[in-house]
Amino acid sequence: MERVDDQDRVLGTVVSRRQAVREGWLHRVAVTVCRDERGRILVHRRADGLPRFPGLHEVMVGGAVNVGESYEQAAARELAEELGVRVLPRLLFTFLNRSGLSPHWLGVHEAVVPDTVDADPDEVAWHGRLTEPELRSALLEWRFTPDSHEAFSRYLAFRAARS
Repeated sequence: MERVDDQDRVLGTVVSRRQAVREGWLHRVAVTVCRDERGRILVHRRADGLPRFPGLHEVMVGGAVNVGESYEQAAARELAEELGVRVLPRLLFTFLNRSGLSPHWLGVHEAVVPDTVDADPDEVAWHGRLTEPELRSALLEWRFTPDSHEAFSRYLAFRAARS
């Protein structure tokens, strides 16, 4: 992955995600809110064998942006890897996220995904679809990754501002 500055400009330095997290260096992560045709949101529980946040729930699917990738390319790659879904997610906004393991730029996307997905069991232990009210309740009751709350509330604010 590439380091970026506080304006989300690529610095040209290639680092590993582990190194970026350990050193607190800014980098890019792309995530996608996955909706179905009825507007329900896909929620998943991370596999227990994952090094970061094993067994916690997530509102979005995503991962680090690789060298030379755009946010959109990374989001599409992650959807294919984690859910077996080939769609083009739409970048909605980016923000400097300080609620994860280390600060990073988060590119938040949205995509309509089919009802049937082929989730990678090494990444996804469980998945289901929730309405927005159901998801709001789940966020209070279930254990979610640190950035799920902030990213999802920014997503809802973005959608409300567009309406």
